[in-house]
Order: sequence, then C-alpha cells, then structure tokens
Amino acid sequence: MFYLLEYKELILNLTVSELKLKYKGSVLGFLWSLLDPLLMMMVLLIVFTRIFKFDIPNYPMYLLIGIIVWRFFSATGETLHSIVGKPNMVKKIYFPREILVLSTCLRALITSILEFSVLFALLLLWGTPLSLFVLFFPVILVVEFFLVLGLSLFLSSSYVFFRDLKNIWDVALQVGFYATPIIYPVSLISENYSILLVVNPMTQILQVFRDILLYAQMPPMTAIVLSLVYSIGFFVLGWFTFKHFEPRFAEEI
Repeated sequence: MFYLLEYKELILNLTVSELKLKYKGSVLGFLWSLLDPLLMMMVLLIVFTRIFKFDIPNYPMYLLIGIIVWRFFSATGETLHSIVGKPNMVKKIYFPREILVLSTCLRALITSILEFSVLFALLLLWGTPLSLFVLFFPVILVVEFFLVLGLSLFLSSSYVFFRDLKNIWDVALQVGFYATPIIYPVSLISENYSILLVVNPMTQILQVFRDILLYAQMPPMTAIVLSLVYSIGFFVLGWFTFKHFEPRFAEEI
C-alpha cells in the first residue's frame, strides 16, 4: 500500500474535492458536521430518558460518543459509490483505483475528527475528567479507519457487479445501529445473545472509545484485541477483493 504515497497529491485533491462536494450548496457547510450529531443526540436523549428511562451515568456523552463513532462507520454506505460514481476517471485515466475509495474514507475521517473536536469540548464543559488513556484515542481512531477502509474496498468493488448490494447494505446499517449498544447499555442484552456483542466489531471499538474518553480507564484487553483483529481482517478481505475485481471495473461500469 506504500506505493500510494507516489499519488499523494491526487489523494489530497480528491479528498478536498469530496469535502467540497459533500457541502456544496450548504449555507452552514462544515458546521453541519458539528450540528448533525448534536441534533441527533438531543432527539435520542429525549426519547430514551423520558420514554424508556435509561439510567446511564453521563448519558448525553455516552450517547454522543456512540453516535459519532457510528457515523464514521456508516460512511461505508457512501463509499460504496466510489467506483461506480466516477466512470470517466475509471475508464480514461490510469491510476490505482483504490485511491477513489481511500479519498472518500479520508473525507469521512476528517468529518469524524471535526465531530470528535466538539465532543472533547463538551466533555470538558460537562466536567468529565480526561486521563492519560486519552492518548489511545488516535490509535483506536486509526483502527476504526482501517475497518471502514477495508469494508469500503470490499463494498465498492462488489457493487460494480452486484447493484443490489446498496439496498442490502442500507438495511444492514439500520439493523447494525440498533444491534450495537449506541443508545442502550450493554447490560440490557441477555446473556443468551451475548455472542452478538463479540461478533459485532463496532461493539468492541465503541467500548474502547467510551472507556478512554468517558470512563477514563484502560479498556479490556479482549475489546482491544478483537478491535485489531476485525480491523486487520476486514482490511485484508477488502484489499484482496478489490484487487481481484479491479481489472474488470472499466468494462462493467
């Protein structure tokens, strides 16, 4: 993958272009990256504290961390179009096609960093103490990035040949949002279904984020190891799938 450094200017230009395209015609522009998760948090906060009455300490921050972490992951629904959405570039210009996917993922990463910047400010205003464990934040963010990149490589290359994949993945993301303890505590899940927590990569990554940012504690080694395994595993799967399908992209789109 290091050969992509030769194309760093192209990657930078495509990433900037993705950012401009995302907020084109928007009055607030990048501010939506900050407002979207806050507005979503407020709605969910009202629903799950007034109606379902979840008793979770520091629930607003618990909820906001879950929303931001999930929003980064859900960018896979947009990266799915990375190849199909740029037919002229794929057919007429030679460059490693994975750059198209990488630039979209980098745009999602930048958006996520903006959202996390608001989170850090709110944590301080909320009086939540930050410990030295916060130094793990860039590490787990990179871990999630490679999970997103791996899935994006797999999805975008497969979507060239299987157009029903978009509908399937949209449903999968909706199910995944509620299957991941974003709005409810892990303790709410019955022991009979605890295996779902283990096989869900986002549950592990989300636990690490909450432990280092909200609870100021070292995450369980199980969560750390599983997060790394899922990230590396999906990246390898996505990379080889992409390389397998890449020679046929131009003739299929």
